[in-house]
Amino acid sequence: MKIHFIGIGGIGLSALAKFLSNDGHIISGSDIRQSEITDDLATNYGAKITIPHHKDAVEGVDRVIYSAAVRKNNPEYISAKALGIELLSRKDSLISILGDKEVYAVGGAHGKSTTSAILASILPHTNALIGAISKEFGSNVRNCENDKVVFEADESDESFLNSNPHLAIVTNVEPEHMEYYEYDEDRFYGAYTNFLTLAKTRVVNAEDEFLSNTQLDSIKLYPSRDIKNIRYVLIDGEPHTRFELLDFGKFDLFGLGEHIALDASLAILAALELGEDIEAIRTNLLRYKGIKKRFDIVLNEEKIVVIDDYGHHPTEIKATMQSLQEYATLRDFKKLSVIWQPHKYSRTMDNLSAFVECFDGADELVILPIWSAGELEIDIDLKGAFSRYKLTMADHVIQEDGVVKAYKDGHIIKSFSDGLVTAFGAGDITYQIRGEV
Repeated sequence: MKIHFIGIGGIGLSALAKFLSNDGHIISGSDIRQSEITDDLATNYGAKITIPHHKDAVEGVDRVIYSAAVRKNNPEYISAKALGIELLSRKDSLISILGDKEVYAVGGAHGKSTTSAILASILPHTNALIGAISKEFGSNVRNCENDKVVFEADESDESFLNSNPHLAIVTNVEPEHMEYYEYDEDRFYGAYTNFLTLAKTRVVNAEDEFLSNTQLDSIKLYPSRDIKNIRYVLIDGEPHTRFELLDFGKFDLFGLGEHIALDASLAILAALELGEDIEAIRTNLLRYKGIKKRFDIVLNEEKIVVIDDYGHHPTEIKATMQSLQEYATLRDFKKLSVIWQPHKYSRTMDNLSAFVECFDGADELVILPIWSAGELEIDIDLKGAFSRYKLTMADHVIQEDGVVKAYKDGHIIKSFSDGLVTAFGAGDITYQIRGEV
């Protein structure tokens, strides 16, 4: 088929496009701007990319799949409807894409990208569709000649209910995306229950209050107390977490933190449920090299290390902050500087007090303008809310020549040339901190 994707530059939709291209379909797509993802699709998958959206882009295609961010006034959406082309949301497209696959689905509020990537490393002969770039295979997609798929399942619009899970892993459950669920917590938690019910095998984190009380047959509850002797070590100069799990012995994993040991443990135990050999699991775990934008070391020099992290929720940031402090100790750095680009006005407002607390341990905090992600602007007094910190309000940052520079009104107002510097956010901060803008 000829399949066109509106919003193809998104990490989730691009994964589906690549997956379908690998299955032999002809893909095309559009987005509001050119990016590394759209360039990859054009160069390596032969996709015709239209920047920005244009009504003519859908002519001659058999199906159009659109992202959740696309509105019904989009010119391509309007044109496809007028031409009678089949229109499917990303959510609805999963039914046909995954319906005949053996899917190992990973869901949860936090850690699902990491857990998905770790599971893909442990199971190297499976397809993978991940909401992040795995550094092991340099993509958010891996293609194998079978019907087994590691899939990062998204709860934000209940699309995980269309993922046909054979195995379901849930890392944790925390109310978010509540605007989709009309702020109905029963509906939100019910979606997770339905997701788990769909799977034949279920592995969940029993430290989570909701998951520990889920009454389902054959559910595997694995709390963090099954993990012991956690240590943080440098292996070939790279940060690793070393831990023991139940009676299976020692495991080494790229990255730092108790949370990553938990993510890895869920993946390990899920693989065992699938019948994998423990020694093969231990060896394959070493394949994992992290994922792009998750504790992603983009500059590593003697005096300064710069890290890019996708964390955009207080729970995620707090866990990463703990890891950063461990890493600073390993590297004997005395200074931890943080740059934060808040993501969405609604999320920032709903979680403001938690955001204020989650940066505890930062010696300096730089806050950039809120990345709207299409939301209408809300006036939020971030300067006042974060006054307890050594605070800088900036317009943007640039990393060049081993120095991170913060700008305000076109002038450099702060520079960082030593210590540990970390950027948090799901907007374009990743390009700023990598010096790609």
